[in-house]
Amino acid sequence: MILSNLLAISAALFMKLNPSLDNNQLSAIRSNLLQSANASWELGTAAEALTEYSWPSLSVFSPSAFPPPTRLNATLNASDVLSIAQRVVSSKKDNSLPLISDQGSAADPASIGPAVLLANWTRTDPLDKKYTDAAGSQLGYLLSVAPRSKEGAISHRVDQVQLWADFVYMVPPFIAYFGSLEGGEGERNLLQIAYDQCRLYRDALRDENGLWRHIAQGSWQDNAHWATGNAWAAAGMLRVHQTMNHTGQANLFQGQQANLTTWIQDILVNSWKYQQNNGTLLNVLDDPKSFADSASTALLASVTYRMAVIAKDASLIPFANKALKLIHSSVDAQGWLQNTVDPLTFNTPSKPGAHSPEGQAFVLLLHAAWRAYAQHISKP
Repeated sequence: MILSNLLAISAALFMKLNPSLDNNQLSAIRSNLLQSANASWELGTAAEALTEYSWPSLSVFSPSAFPPPTRLNATLNASDVLSIAQRVVSSKKDNSLPLISDQGSAADPASIGPAVLLANWTRTDPLDKKYTDAAGSQLGYLLSVAPRSKEGAISHRVDQVQLWADFVYMVPPFIAYFGSLEGGEGERNLLQIAYDQCRLYRDALRDENGLWRHIAQGSWQDNAHWATGNAWAAAGMLRVHQTMNHTGQANLFQGQQANLTTWIQDILVNSWKYQQNNGTLLNVLDDPKSFADSASTALLASVTYRMAVIAKDASLIPFANKALKLIHSSVDAQGWLQNTVDPLTFNTPSKPGAHSPEGQAFVLLLHAAWRAYAQHISKP
């Protein structure tokens, strides 16, 4: 009883000293996200953020994630997530293997895959195969059609073999989630493929300082240690780790989970070295002339809170707390995250009056991770 009381006091103190956004702010952020997300990766990131924020028991971070319930109800309906899946599948061209065609990216449409798989798993009509077919076509495209590097890394781009750090958030979590719902040998094979893609991308993009370059191979490269690219990679590997960890075959992937833990922590430790005094990260992490970017700061902070629980290591929490305060002060009265990178240029701030849909999602991911950490430290 004494221990439980002390833990409750500790958690309450943590939340008092490091408050997240209030419900009204979060509601506005969510509304703006739904309003602004249109590109394939924005829809996929929105679906994941809404799952973790509003329906945490359905996210891969829940010990009861697999299998998800086959029937949802009034209090657990994931309506916003399933709406994205329905919108995408109903608009999908008949001759398109990816969930959204003509994106230029071989990877980005797959980010919507987990939402489509959840829609399929919870569908009320067992004869309705549209989600099954759509998810299966997307997987088939990635495994059999998309370009690959000579090492076997699936290309992020359609027109050439080119590896972007962003890929790690878009593709491996979908492949792993697909496997987790398939079960048996198929599950084992797909979980291994998801892990291998993380490994191959790390081999291609990681520099000796522990940070990942943004883009390798192809006709042009981006050797900058882009903060959002490092955040995409860390957050994607985190989702693969948790998918593995919460499947019935987790014991077969202990080595892979250990490596993923090490690789994620590697990014976090080496990114937070460059945190500025006000809590922000720079758009190019190790370039002091670069501009502040609140979006990547939010996503890396979310991974940091999650990893403190998973790795049972709170040594990086002060960095996340400092970032949380920065994000708290960077959301305006209308619920828009300010001081973000333009996600289309990578190297310029968002223009005045423009907003980052992915940045909106990152704030919800941060809140969900902060909430999970607060719950964790309150338990014996």
